[in-house]
Amino acid sequence: MKTTLRLTFFLGCFGIAAAAISADEAKPKLILQITVDQLRGDMPTRFLDRMPEGGFRWLLENGVVYKNAHHAHANTETIVGHATLATGAHPSVHGMIGNTWFDRQTGELTYNIEDPRYSILTRGAGVDQAQEIDPTQRVAKSDGRSPAAILCSTFSDELAIQTAGAAKIFGVSVKDRGAVSMAGHAGKAFWFSKSVGEFVSSNFYYEKYPEWVEKWNGEGYPKRYGGTAWELLHDQSTYLFRDRDDQEWETTMLPFGRVFPHSYGSAEGKGFTTFLTLSPAGDELVLDFAKAVVENEDIGGDEVTDYLSVSFSATDYVGHLFGPSSLEAEDNLLRLDRTLAALLSFIDEKVGLDNTVIVLAADHGGPEVPADLNLHGFEANYVHPEKWEKEEGFAKLKERFGIGEDIIREYAHPYLYLNRELIAEKGLDVAEVEEAIAEELVKFEGVALAISSTALSRGEVSGTDVVQSILNNHHPKRSGDIYVVFEPHWFINDFDGLSVAATHGSPWRYDTFVPVIFAGFGTQPAKIYREIKTTAVAPTLSALMGTKSPSGSFGEVLIEVMNRP
Repeated sequence: MKTTLRLTFFLGCFGIAAAAISADEAKPKLILQITVDQLRGDMPTRFLDRMPEGGFRWLLENGVVYKNAHHAHANTETIVGHATLATGAHPSVHGMIGNTWFDRQTGELTYNIEDPRYSILTRGAGVDQAQEIDPTQRVAKSDGRSPAAILCSTFSDELAIQTAGAAKIFGVSVKDRGAVSMAGHAGKAFWFSKSVGEFVSSNFYYEKYPEWVEKWNGEGYPKRYGGTAWELLHDQSTYLFRDRDDQEWETTMLPFGRVFPHSYGSAEGKGFTTFLTLSPAGDELVLDFAKAVVENEDIGGDEVTDYLSVSFSATDYVGHLFGPSSLEAEDNLLRLDRTLAALLSFIDEKVGLDNTVIVLAADHGGPEVPADLNLHGFEANYVHPEKWEKEEGFAKLKERFGIGEDIIREYAHPYLYLNRELIAEKGLDVAEVEEAIAEELVKFEGVALAISSTALSRGEVSGTDVVQSILNNHHPKRSGDIYVVFEPHWFINDFDGLSVAATHGSPWRYDTFVPVIFAGFGTQPAKIYREIKTTAVAPTLSALMGTKSPSGSFGEVLIEVMNRP
C-alpha cells in the first residue's frame, strides 16, 4: 500500500519525475523486447478480425498502445531503427546512420556491425545466402561481427551495469544486425546463417558455443521444411487481398515463385535456407531458438531481471518482395500473430506475463508499391541514382569546376559521397561543390530535397520536420556529403540487379510510423493518440528498472507505462 501511495503521489505532483523509481520497488523477472522488422503502425490491426486471442489481440487489449509513434530520424533502415530502440538515441548520436556507409579512412563501404576482429564461430557461416536478397550484406569484407560501432550504451547494457553483470542478456534474430544491436555491448547475440542453416554468434561473445547451442543446431530444425511450401493459413476467399496473388511487380525467385504455394525446395537445394527467411518459417525458427535460450539459460529464473530481445524479420522480406498490400503480406501477418501468441504463451508458462515487461515495436514502417499506388491515382515510381552523373546537368558542373573525372565517389542510400581527393587536388571549396551538386540533384525526377553536410554541420538549415529528421540522422564522421530525400512514394528498387517491389528508408510518415506497445507486469491498458518518438522506449525501460538511461538517450519517459499498481 505504501508503494502504491508513493507512486501515485509522484505521478500526480511531479509528472515525469515518477520515472525515478526507488530501489525497493518490485522488479520484473524479465524484459521481453519484441521488434518486428518493417511493421508499419497500421499493420497490427489491419487484419485483426481474423486474429484469435493471444498474439496482437492480447497486446492491444492488455497493453499501453501508442497509436501515433514515429521514428524521428530520416533514414528508416533496419540497423538505424533497431539501434534507436535499443539506445533511446538518434543516429546522430548512436552512429548507426544506415545499413552501410562510406568509411573515408579505409576508402571502402562499411557494413554497420562488421568487425574483422571477431569472427563467426561456425566455419562457413560468413558467406551468406542472404546476400541474394539483402545487398547490404555484400558490403561486408569479413565475417566478423560485434556491436563496437554502436557509439553509446543500450538499455540492456545499463541493465548489465546496474546488476553487476548478473542480468542474463540475449538477442535473437534472423538478421545479424537485428540481434547484435539489441543485445548491446554486454549481452549475447545469435542470428541465423543461411550458409549453414544454423544460429551463429561471433567470438566477441563466446570462445566456443555452449553445449545447448551445439545440440540445438545439431538437431537440424530448418531441414524439417525441406520438400514443403509456404501455404495459405486459411481459405483464399477469406483474405482481403485474395485477388492479389500474382502481381506483375512482385519479385520472382525460383522455386519460391510469386504465387501460393511458395516452395522451399529440397533441404539440400540452392537457396533453401534463404527461402525460409522470406516466409513465416524464418520467424518460426527464431521463436524455436528463443525458447531454447529461455530454457537453457534459465531466463527469468531468479531474482535478477533478465533481458531477451526477439527480432522477427519475415515481415521485412515479404514487404520488399511482394509489398504490404499483397496476399503474401496478409498471410504472413496472420502467421506472425500465431508466432507471437506462441511466444507469449511460452513466456507465461516459464516466467509469467505478470512477471514480464513486454514491449513491442518496429524498426521502421514501409511504403506501398508504386504501381499499386498508380491505380489509386498517385504519381509514384522508382529512382535510378546510377544515372545521375550521366545527365547533362552534371556535365555542366564538371565543366564549371574543371573536373573531367567522376565527382561522385559513392551513393550509399541516402548519402551521396563526393570524391574529396579530386576536389582537393583541383583546389576547390568542398562546401561550394556540395551546394552546387545539391542544387542539381533536386532537378531530377523523384528527388524532393538534397542538403549538403556542410550546411547540416554549420546549422544552416532548419524549419521543417523532414529537415529535423535529417539532422537527427547526421553524424559528421559517417554521413555523406549530401543527404538525398526522394519524393513521397518514390524509391530505389534495384538491389544490385534484384528488382524488389518496395523499399523503405525515407523520412515520410509511412516509413516512420510504427507500433509501440508496453504490456505485462501490471500495465494498465490504455490507448494513447498523442505523437511519441521511438527514442522514448529505452529511457522508459530504464525508468521501470531504476537504471540510468543509456548514455546517448534524450527521449521522454512514457508516463502511462509508469502508471501501474
